[in-house]
Amino acid sequence: MKNRIYIKDLKDHIGKEVVVAGWVDVRRDQGKMAFFDMRDMTGKVQAVALPNHTDVIEKSKEVRLEWVLKITGLVNKRPERNIKAGVLNGEIELEILNIEILSEALPLPFDMSLDGYNLELTTELDNRAIVLRQPKVQAVFKVQETVIDSFREFMKKNMFFEFQAPAITPATAEGGAEVFQVDYFGKKAYLTQSPQLYKQIVMSAFERCFSVNKVFRAEPSSTTRHLTEIVSLDAEMGFIDSWMDVRDMAEETVRYILKQVEAKNSEHLKTLNATLPVMIDKTPTLSLREIQQKIFEKYGRDVRGEKDTNPEDERQICEIIKEETGSDFVFVYGYPTRKKPFYIYPNPEEPEYNEGMDLLCRGVEWLSGGRRINDYKQLTEHVELWKMDPSKVKMFLEAFKYGVPPEGGFAFGAERITMQLLGLKNIREASMFPRDMNRIDEKLNSDGY
Repeated sequence: MKNRIYIKDLKDHIGKEVVVAGWVDVRRDQGKMAFFDMRDMTGKVQAVALPNHTDVIEKSKEVRLEWVLKITGLVNKRPERNIKAGVLNGEIELEILNIEILSEALPLPFDMSLDGYNLELTTELDNRAIVLRQPKVQAVFKVQETVIDSFREFMKKNMFFEFQAPAITPATAEGGAEVFQVDYFGKKAYLTQSPQLYKQIVMSAFERCFSVNKVFRAEPSSTTRHLTEIVSLDAEMGFIDSWMDVRDMAEETVRYILKQVEAKNSEHLKTLNATLPVMIDKTPTLSLREIQQKIFEKYGRDVRGEKDTNPEDERQICEIIKEETGSDFVFVYGYPTRKKPFYIYPNPEEPEYNEGMDLLCRGVEWLSGGRRINDYKQLTEHVELWKMDPSKVKMFLEAFKYGVPPEGGFAFGAERITMQLLGLKNIREASMFPRDMNRIDEKLNSDGY
């Protein structure tokens, strides 16, 4: 739109006539005047129709919430008594000289104001197309945008090469999780659970690589922390000395993301009343057996010898570490080798335990990773031991025949990290268009969440 000024820039045009365009966010009548809060993608400004502009006053009588307007107006300083300190455009207002209606809107089906919005989640998702205009909902996805962007920024700062992994694969990278099978021209194929095998192949050529990919999990679970489609942030790196190199890179990645969210999303955090988790100088790192012992000593609940953590374990160990160190984060490593995917590197001193790791925060797993097997012979032995079909991972194995350095990597879901950063109660709040076993845009059955 020619000559349009974005609302955030109006402060630079005091005393000048400008053109703005956006939505009517709030409408108020006061005596013979009409006030509109206009919003565009950059912010909001108060616009006023004064009695001396009779044509504008008449036109303003038609206008309702969410109508799209093109307004010609004069940028004026507000009287001292009306200044709203600390608010965008709190020192100015727009005197309307002309209104052009670009689009009308039906009455909203519910209150969308910042203070009045209080929809139950199912109703919110059923009305996603409208709800995306609500400030709190927008704040969630502004933070998520920063999470994804800052992951990419940090990877590039550290010489990681970006690639895009395929969404359709002939085999599954993680045998334990359910997968979506698709008919691929009469043959079986799968929606990818993870770009894991592909990022290891790419790493063998580029040394360091990362991807931001959609991945799919057909787990028949309808909990507050599971989705069937997520955005996975994956990284892989060669020439490591141990799994701790991977841990350190993962920690610094998360630290960078937290700093960027703090710097770029302070207003969004305030809107959501969210407090960022604390990451101390060195994140505590404990083995699975160590955290099980701590849980037993603190709570008297005996999970010693269990092969993995459950949600209660994750919640309790995070509480213990927070109390002991002040950290909201804890790394857990040393899981039983046979309980993890075939490519995870076994600890040479205790082969029954591997060099995989998870990063927990505020009671939820954020990130998984660790060292991978880089020896071709050992990989083929694991393929056989895990009862996999070698022909299904032929291209993956091929890379390891021709020299692959010691390597490892990590991955985490953008939705889960957003959920945890913002203290959301349900991961569906952190997915713009969530997919789960009960919903593909619309609900597939009558079950609730």
